Amino acid sequence: MLSLADWVTTLTLIFGGCCSNAITMEHVTSTYPHSGVLVTFFQFLIVFLYGLPSQLTFTRPETLQKRRVPLLPYLIQVALFFVLSTLNNAAFAYHIPMTVHIIFRSGGMIVNMVLGRLLAKKRYTFRQVMSVLVVTVGIVLTTLSASKPQNKGTTTQTAEVSLYAQGIAILSLALLLSGFLGLVQDWVFARYITPTESQAASDPDVLPSWQENMFFLHTLALPLFFFSKDNIVGELSRMNVSAPVSSCTIPSGMQHYIPAYALTIPSIFIYLFLNTITQLLCVMGVNRLTGRVTSLTVTLILAVRKAVSLLLSVAVYGRQANAAMWAGAALVFLGTIGYSTGSRSKHVKDKED
Repeated sequence: MLSLADWVTTLTLIFGGCCSNAITMEHVTSTYPHSGVLVTFFQFLIVFLYGLPSQLTFTRPETLQKRRVPLLPYLIQVALFFVLSTLNNAAFAYHIPMTVHIIFRSGGMIVNMVLGRLLAKKRYTFRQVMSVLVVTVGIVLTTLSASKPQNKGTTTQTAEVSLYAQGIAILSLALLLSGFLGLVQDWVFARYITPTESQAASDPDVLPSWQENMFFLHTLALPLFFFSKDNIVGELSRMNVSAPVSSCTIPSGMQHYIPAYALTIPSIFIYLFLNTITQLLCVMGVNRLTGRVTSLTVTLILAVRKAVSLLLSVAVYGRQANAAMWAGAALVFLGTIGYSTGSRSKHVKDKED
């Protein structure tokens, strides 16, 4: 059970970190649409650097703390996690608005239900099925509402629609991979984490499962960025010639208090740095929450967080959100809540039986 201080800390990390991360991500990717891989690399790197000290041990011959999960299951998760994270961020290069990005990624339960039924033979309540249908309608409505290009030439409109369709296909593939990742993580938790919970609680050398999982998923994926080194270096080079901080709207009176060298830093690097830091805060908040409350509470809080991110995106960047987009967003969030409460009802019924 979380104390009041824990709730304040966790919710601050989630709403402050995740919402700020979405805002900075939108700024970076709207200015440099092909920087998705670069952003992903720095996000993975910061989680690795943060988690490394807690994983190191100097009281044993081994370099790292004892793992509760073997290496092979981690490698499978890493492959899926790396690809879907890269795809999600790469989709911005295909003119996918942040609003659509947020709502589309909220549809993970659709894939989870289909894969859970086909592969894991899971059963779902009527409320869960109806909630998923509501989410599906909401995502389709939102996607179509943002697919209409502005009044331009026929050739330009066709090209924009084609590019947008490719972006939606990329997000769809990432959504499918996230469903497979969820099934793998459920299996890993049941196979390796649950049986060792009591032993881990009494062993000071064993870290909480969420810390171990967060560290290895990001760390083992870092070598995979070698295959994208040309893209990363190229985007860094392009960012390096962007407008310096001194050209930004900084009051002349305040510039005297800023070191001269800082004013020459390309301004986009400030946003990239903020995006990296807020990603770490977001990951920490979500993992803290996941390890201490029920899955229903996690789902509801993250649904509210996505709604706040959506509102901030529209408010900060002045995106035109039409009635269809708002209706689609409402259906997605209502469906998410319905699915979560349906899961809770099923769990209670199973315990009674």
